Amino acid sequence: MEAMHGNSYDGHTINQAIANAEKLSQATIDQIFLDKGYKGAKIEGKEIYRSGQKKGLTKSLKKALKRRQSIEPHIGHMKSDGKLGRNYLKGKEGDRNNAILVGIGHNLRMVLRKLRVLFAPFFCQLQIVFCWRFLKTQKGAIN
Repeated sequence: MEAMHGNSYDGHTINQAIANAEKLSQATIDQIFLDKGYKGAKIEGKEIYRSGQKKGLTKSLKKALKRRQSIEPHIGHMKSDGKLGRNYLKGKEGDRNNAILVGIGHNLRMVLRKLRVLFAPFFCQLQIVFCWRFLKTQKGAIN
């Protein structure tokens, strides 16, 4: 997650983004999957695949391109749910911090959702046991 200042064309930011990704992952990136906003961007020594591309795609490359396209809704959720569209922090440093905090918040929401789904059966069973015990004690108190 990074704040880009100005109204720069996507194709002009890709080299910096790839350099940052390689630095963070400590691996070289050979294949790049882009959306249509990067049309015309050229990167030396990298295979570039764009959304909507038909030629030269194997089954596994189509699957990887679909995976890239599935990220677009996450960006929309970060803009609306994470309040990325409105920044109350001052200056360029505030923009950078806001972008990072929105990314952290989005990741936490996804982790909490997975935990909720994972532990839901356990908590439902626990609730049934406590309700049954409560009703049993109430029934004994009434008789």
